[in-house]
Amino acid sequence: MSIVADNLHHKRLQDELIERLCVTLSGYLDQAQIDDCVRAYEFGADAHIGQFRKSGEAYICHPVSVAITLAEMRMDASGIMAAILHDVIEDTPVSKKELANRFSLEVAELVDGVTKLSKIDAKTQTQAEKQAENVRKMFLAMGKDLRVILVKLADRLHNMQTLGVMPPEKKRRIARETLDIYAPIANRLGMSKIRHKLETLSFEAMYPMRYAVLMQAIKKSHGNRKKVIDNIEGMIKTRIGQSGLECVVSGREKNIYSIYKKMLVKKVHLAAIFDLYAFRIFCETVDDCYRSLGIIHNLYKPIPGRFKDYIALPKANGYQSLHTIVIGPYGKPIEIQIRTHEMHRMAESGIAAHWLYKSDDDKSSKFQARANEWLKDLLEMQKTAGDSLEFIDNLKVDLFPQEVFVFTPKGDIIKIPRGATIIDFAYAVHTDIGNACVSARIDQQLVPLQTKLENGMTVEIITAPWARPNAVWLNYVTTVKARSSIRTHLKHFKQQEAISLGRRLLDKELQILHLHLDTIEEVQIQTLLKVLAVPTFNDLLEDIGLGNKMPFLIAKRLTQDDINANIKLDDQDKSQQAPLIIKGTEGMVITLAKCCHPIPGDSIIAYFNPGKGIVVHHHECRNRSVVRKKHPNWLDVEWSPDAAGDFPTELRIEILNQRGALATLAATISDQGSNIENVTVVEQDERVCVDLITLTVKDRVHLAQIMRRLKDLPIVLKITRVKG
Repeated sequence: MSIVADNLHHKRLQDELIERLCVTLSGYLDQAQIDDCVRAYEFGADAHIGQFRKSGEAYICHPVSVAITLAEMRMDASGIMAAILHDVIEDTPVSKKELANRFSLEVAELVDGVTKLSKIDAKTQTQAEKQAENVRKMFLAMGKDLRVILVKLADRLHNMQTLGVMPPEKKRRIARETLDIYAPIANRLGMSKIRHKLETLSFEAMYPMRYAVLMQAIKKSHGNRKKVIDNIEGMIKTRIGQSGLECVVSGREKNIYSIYKKMLVKKVHLAAIFDLYAFRIFCETVDDCYRSLGIIHNLYKPIPGRFKDYIALPKANGYQSLHTIVIGPYGKPIEIQIRTHEMHRMAESGIAAHWLYKSDDDKSSKFQARANEWLKDLLEMQKTAGDSLEFIDNLKVDLFPQEVFVFTPKGDIIKIPRGATIIDFAYAVHTDIGNACVSARIDQQLVPLQTKLENGMTVEIITAPWARPNAVWLNYVTTVKARSSIRTHLKHFKQQEAISLGRRLLDKELQILHLHLDTIEEVQIQTLLKVLAVPTFNDLLEDIGLGNKMPFLIAKRLTQDDINANIKLDDQDKSQQAPLIIKGTEGMVITLAKCCHPIPGDSIIAYFNPGKGIVVHHHECRNRSVVRKKHPNWLDVEWSPDAAGDFPTELRIEILNQRGALATLAATISDQGSNIENVTVVEQDERVCVDLITLTVKDRVHLAQIMRRLKDLPIVLKITRVKG
């Protein structure tokens, strides 16, 4: 009897949900599209028959609830059908092909994109890695169709609403993931309504006691607060009505999670949070918004520095509104947001609003393009990320931007996250400009590349055709685009340079044997690749360039009759080698040692460092003997006569300890065409100060000129070059 009663209860609940869905859909879809959604429901109900959620309800109730959430945001018919069917591929025997045949390829693709990662690689063992891989796959699917993330967000929202039966630890884990990933994604896509719901539910799941105490305290003061809201709302309506504007005024209490975050940041009790309520004014036109702002500032005194114009300068997620904080009639600060009805629709639904209004709403289309551009950057980032956890770390940086507005020399506005540097700005303008930047001017003043940007700055990027990204840049860039572009360029550059260096090294060894790489028959090369289990000849050259394989051993194998035979080394094999020519611009496969800073013109020695290529030391480096023991594979090397670039070197300078001494040194070095990279005070007393100065020079001649000029200064007592 109880089984029959349960079945009747489940059937009644399903009927109520599908009826509610149909009523919501009837507000914006035609009957044929609604019938298709009902057909999807019937198919999904049959597929999930016998499946129940932990809460005890029939499983089909979950996807229908997800569809209702999307219907309230006015998702198109295909998106609604995908929401109803979003778990059938994962949890039932239904295939993607069957969905395509019964409905459409579009619906099948959406369902496939939403499907969670069911099979994890063997290397993906921890829960964190599993979650990270799921999120990574989700963004790959989003790249094909943004509706995938809308279904995922609605799916996560209903899961959060039904967390009650979960164990506390699992509740906290899901809530933390929601706060870290899903709520910020909703914010990034301009879906504030979904974001606020996710944040509130996550807060309740993570800190149930704090939530209960805070909610009780808010409810206790609700009566008084409602009276305050009604009074202020009435005053604003009266003043705006007197001006002849047709606006709608709405007062509201702030989101409980927002209140909690403010208490944490300010480290105060609830009683000390005054702006617990806010007001919105909805206008017909943008002009009315600015006129309303003037009326508000005439009615209440604005707080300096607390006005934000997001209409002229929209947020990255497309959000537009005027924000101001004023001192209210009770002496407490109140927040007022002013926007048009259209702006409010976009603020509430964000990217979801696009599917209903895409045919006649140009702003929605622009927002769609902006969201796609963001996804494009994320997809580029996931290609360069080492693993899923690194991808998630980069994603979190991108999801929590506080924007700064800076200007190009032409007056164009560029939005970048707070804390971003000049390199971030250069890549925001264009990838090619970022790759080629060497310096910059802020408000006509030269500044280093790691300078952090602030609101209102005018930034001019200085580029050079020979410039390329530096691995050091990764330490102080913040944007996804900059980080992924630098990594992509370095990865490609290192590979190409390693292949080029490997070819030079192998050809040099073959020349000792009176051969040339071009004269080696293809059959010999292919046989060698097979013996060494290397896929291609370029892979072999890359291994040689990176120091993973010794060039003279490869050359010996190529010249032996039997490539498989053991290599026979002559005593003179090493002594006959001609020196390798170092150009100084090879890149990461040739590294100049930081202990002795060799520069063109120095006597140099080098060794293979497996995985890193060739490391070059000064011939008189103090670490030479230690390094020789650790790395026996040494090379004879020489500088190329046309070696070019800016090379760091280090000077130890004893100067008189007097005011302006360091500034005099810096000015003199700058006059000689050099830049100071670092200054360290080693010793200091009342009379003498000893500094270690790292500067850039072209070669030994350039360094000698600088040292002679510094010796002529009366404040310089002694100057020597540091060689390790």
